[in-house]
Amino acid sequence: MIIALKKGIRREEQDHLISWLESYGVRIHLSEGEYQTVVGLVGDTTRIDTDLISGLDIVESVTRISEPFKKANRKFHPEDSVIRITEAVAFGKGEFQLIAGPCSVESEAQVETIARAVKKSGAGVLRGGAFKPRTSPYDFQGLHEEGIRILTEVRKRVGLPIITEIMDIGHLPYFQDVDIIQVGARNMQNFELLKELGKTDKPILLKRGLANTIKELLMSAEYIMSGGNERVILCERGIRTYETYTRNTLDLSAVAVLHELSHLPVVVDPSHATGAARYVRPMALAAAACGADGLMIEVHNDPPHALCDGPQSLTPEQFDEVASAVRRVREAL
Repeated sequence: MIIALKKGIRREEQDHLISWLESYGVRIHLSEGEYQTVVGLVGDTTRIDTDLISGLDIVESVTRISEPFKKANRKFHPEDSVIRITEAVAFGKGEFQLIAGPCSVESEAQVETIARAVKKSGAGVLRGGAFKPRTSPYDFQGLHEEGIRILTEVRKRVGLPIITEIMDIGHLPYFQDVDIIQVGARNMQNFELLKELGKTDKPILLKRGLANTIKELLMSAEYIMSGGNERVILCERGIRTYETYTRNTLDLSAVAVLHELSHLPVVVDPSHATGAARYVRPMALAAAACGADGLMIEVHNDPPHALCDGPQSLTPEQFDEVASAVRRVREAL
């Protein structure tokens, strides 16, 4: 249930209403925007009389929500959320960021070289995989804890906040010094992991599963948010279809739909979506044009010899050109 309050009401009137609503055993989510305050009710609201609430002098309107995702719902939070990572880096409500770096951390020298290059081109966040989910058990699985150590050391010298993917609840202690925790496509419905991440205060970048609907993505976000952590960034990274010319099918319509349904920022990953470096630029520009709040792009200083996903990785020079083109698109809009 959503209760929109009238503008200019006294704080004590608002507090009295909230206290009365909580007596019904529901949880309250308060969204105080620039123009309106919205009270969201989570839980069993069947015993609450909407006509009684509508008749109160301080209430503008009352709406029952049919969607199962509540906290991620734009009706609960009409204004776009801003997920702040550092003083200078944020996602949402006009704040746009480029996330760039190698698919996997291979060495300290490799990561630092790439980090300095992408920062110079305008990237705000450094990505790098420490724990790597691979289809084949014989492929490179990442450097694990050593990979996270390398990322944090490079952050000290280069100054970019870092994002890396978590694979297992048991790995959570290794992520204490990570700026953004990424939940990959294969773990989007690892609900026990999502519950644990809901207990943290870390920003979470949640990738859409390769065969999951938009509603399922939002329900996974709800798992994190219902645990108390509302710092969630959604990521569209392509879905599996019958098409074989690209690694996945990039669903850019999801950006518009997610912005309509949810207040959470939406990032697009054209690298994993297409699986080919030559398609990254046009898809990155299209994502910027359709209103994405950021891009996640794989960059490697030597793609032919990359230990993971070399074919879809841009060189630093290619990334610089894409970053420049993305800025022009955003300026034009």
